[in-house]
Amino acid sequence: GKPPPRSSFTDLYSEGGIMGARVRIMIADDHPLVRSGLRALLERDGEFQVIAEAADGYEAIDLAVLHKPDVILLDVGMPRLSGPDAAQSISQKLPAVRIVMLSMHSDESYVLRALKAGARGYLLKASPEADVIAAIRAVASGNAYFSPSITKLLVEEYVVEARRRGVDDSYELLSTREKEILHLLASGKTNREIAELLFISVATVETHRNNVFQKLHLHNLAELILYAVRKGLIS
Repeated sequence: GKPPPRSSFTDLYSEGGIMGARVRIMIADDHPLVRSGLRALLERDGEFQVIAEAADGYEAIDLAVLHKPDVILLDVGMPRLSGPDAAQSISQKLPAVRIVMLSMHSDESYVLRALKAGARGYLLKASPEADVIAAIRAVASGNAYFSPSITKLLVEEYVVEARRRGVDDSYELLSTREKEILHLLASGKTNREIAELLFISVATVETHRNNVFQKLHLHNLAELILYAVRKGLIS
């Protein structure tokens, strides 16, 4: 019959269900040295398996469709087609694939663009090796991940902006259940996964989700994740 959907592998992996199953990774970056450095780092202790390498955005899309990796490390600034554009295309074709963006830039507009394109992780190229490993582990088990320096920057910007505007934060308007749902959405859970975790119906999750968006004046999941990072709800 048909092979099992990829997401079931990721769920099993996160539960520790498959003994020794390695996270399959594709690296997309136009610098061969960066690719070989990342490959060496990831394959060092057998937890990850690099199954493909791409040198530009179009190649990244083709190889992703061909190999269906669990996680893709995608450079933001690639030739022919940028990382976010490639990510958007890959997310549409392969919704179960987890994408981590690699970038030189830590400003918010880049982070938001990556999130809107479907990325669930955002790493600065200057990150220490431990952060790269942490990012892949996080997204492979269904969570979001940002370089600690980005989180710090976004949180600081948010605090300064809130002080400048003298606004009360609408986070406190959320009910306990809405806060719970905000956390789960921000960490990458789907409506169905949230319903199962909280023993409520998908329709109830959607109602709470809509309330969260309205109360916080957010328009999409990318903005919600960014809000959660700014608030320090996602480490």
